[in-house]
Amino acid sequence: MSGRLISLEGGEGAGKSTVLAAARARLEAHGIDVVVTREPGGTPLGEAVRALVLDPALAPVCPESELLLMFAARAQLVREVVRPALAAGRWVLTDRFTDASYAYQGGGRGQPLQRIAALEDWAAGLRPDLTLLLDLPVAQGLARAGSRAAADRIESEQEAFFERVRAAYRARAAAEPQRFRLIDASAELDAVRAAVGAAVDAFVAVADRR
Repeated sequence: MSGRLISLEGGEGAGKSTVLAAARARLEAHGIDVVVTREPGGTPLGEAVRALVLDPALAPVCPESELLLMFAARAQLVREVVRPALAAGRWVLTDRFTDASYAYQGGGRGQPLQRIAALEDWAAGLRPDLTLLLDLPVAQGLARAGSRAAADRIESEQEAFFERVRAAYRARAAAEPQRFRLIDASAELDAVRAAVGAAVDAFVAVADRR
């Protein structure tokens, strides 16, 4: 079986870390060799960019700088981690990918979608084969996130920002139903895990036939 790229997306408090572990376990149960990474991050350069982007002490950061930083980290991740893994027949499971830029820097910050698309073609050059979108009401997600550590620079945004992010994510899912699987992240954790497991099982079954 050739390599596949699966991304996990969602707003604040969607439970991506917990679901990522469940998705990895499900893939490994199918005997699939999985590389797990995150955005921004996944490489020394990417982790340095992550620290910059999320540092509340650096606010304000102009939207153009934020967008370019995200794609700088993504370009490095694709070339250092993603493409080599896929070429070796491994599967890559990533906590966020380019859809996050369409949602956060596009929907949230108002960057033109054609600008993001141009960067996607140039700096990333590939899209996930499957995207699991963890969707829940913004207020619920922010309440969850607020019960954790102190807010980073992006988590400190106003609720209206995250409403735009959610709307952008949902618009992308509606436009590409063949790639996206919308997961109700407002449900109990066991139900969310079950939905993710079912989506992974169905995708693996189709991949096996290709």
